[in-house]
Amino acid sequence: MFAGARPLETPFGTLFSNNITPDPETGIGRWSEDAFRRAMKEGVSRSGEHLYPALPYEHFTHVSDDDLTALYAFFMTRRPVRQTAPANRLIFPLGFRPLLAGWKLLFLHEGPTATEAAKSPEWNRGAYLVEGLGHCGGCHSPRNLAGGEVRGRAYAGGLAEGWRAPALDASNPAARRWTVAALEQYLRTGISPEHSAAAGPMGPVVESLSQAPPADIRAIAVYVASLMGNAGGPLTVQAVDQPERAAKLFPKGNQLFAGACVGCHARGAPMLAQGRPGLGLASSLRDDDPTSAVQAVLGGIQPPVARRGPMMPSFASGLNDDQIGQVLGYARARFTDRAPWPDLAPKIAKLRKEGAKP
Repeated sequence: MFAGARPLETPFGTLFSNNITPDPETGIGRWSEDAFRRAMKEGVSRSGEHLYPALPYEHFTHVSDDDLTALYAFFMTRRPVRQTAPANRLIFPLGFRPLLAGWKLLFLHEGPTATEAAKSPEWNRGAYLVEGLGHCGGCHSPRNLAGGEVRGRAYAGGLAEGWRAPALDASNPAARRWTVAALEQYLRTGISPEHSAAAGPMGPVVESLSQAPPADIRAIAVYVASLMGNAGGPLTVQAVDQPERAAKLFPKGNQLFAGACVGCHARGAPMLAQGRPGLGLASSLRDDDPTSAVQAVLGGIQPPVARRGPMMPSFASGLNDDQIGQVLGYARARFTDRAPWPDLAPKIAKLRKEGAKP
C-alpha cells in the first residue's frame, strides 16, 4: 500500500501514481515536511517540477497545516517500499511539465475553505472535509477541455475512471431525495436501502470512509445534503414497475432480463427481502448518462467494505453489446419513468474497449 504505480486513465492519457512510502530512492523518504506541504498545496515536487493534478492539489490546498503535518508523519512511519512508477503515457505535448504552470494560474485557487458563520460547526467541518481532503468535486464536478473543474457548475456531476459520478446538487437523479441519515449510512457501508450500492471508484472511497471517525462522516453527510438542497426531508417517489410496457419496447431485453436478472432484481427476489435497494431506486438507471449502468453490467459490482453487501457478476463475456443495450433499455423502461437512452450501442462498445486496455 502507498507504493504507487497505479494507472489512472484520463482524457489526456495514462498517469501513474507516485510512491509515497518513505523509501529514500523511489518514495518520499528524503522529502522534508515543507517539501511535502508544497506538493500538497502548490503541486510542486521536491525537485521543483510541476505535478500533474491527478494529485488533487487544487483541493488539498485547502487543507490545514496541522492536518498536513499529521499526514506527513503518518506516511513517514509506513513501511518503505522500493518501487518506481512506470513513465506516464500522455498525448503530445502534455508530457512537458512547464505547461502546468498555466493550468495552475487558471484552476489552482489557494487558501483555506471559508467558514460560514451562519452555518453549524458540523456543516463547516463537512465543508472543510469535502472541499479539501475528500476532494469530492474532483469527480462529481464537470471538467472543461483543459481538465479544470467548471466552477460555475460545481457538483453538477462528472466522470471518474470511466464511471459517471452523479451530481451532488439539486439535479441528483435519485428517485428518493438523499437525507443526512441515508448519506451517512451509504458513506459508512456502501449501501443505502432507499438508493443504491457503491460501485466503481466509489467503492474504495467507501472502504476508506468506513474507518473514518463517525462524527466526520456525519459532517460530510450534513454538507452534501445541503448541496443537494435537502431542506425539506425525504422526497418519496412512487415506485415504478412497468413490465408490460418494457417488454413491448424491448422484447429481446425482456427475455434476457428473465434469464439473467430476475433472480436478484424481480419483485419478491430474496435480495430485495434482505433490504437491498430495487432497480427503481438505482440512480445509475435514472441518470440521463448511461455510463455507470453500462459499467455495472460490464464489470459487475463488488461489496466495498469487508466483503459485505451487494455483489453483481460481470456480464462482459456473457452478453454482447447489443444484448447489454437491450437489457439496459428494458430495465430503464420497466423501473423508471425516464425516456430510453439514445445511441446506447456505441456507448457500450466504447466503454468495453476502454475497459479492455492493458
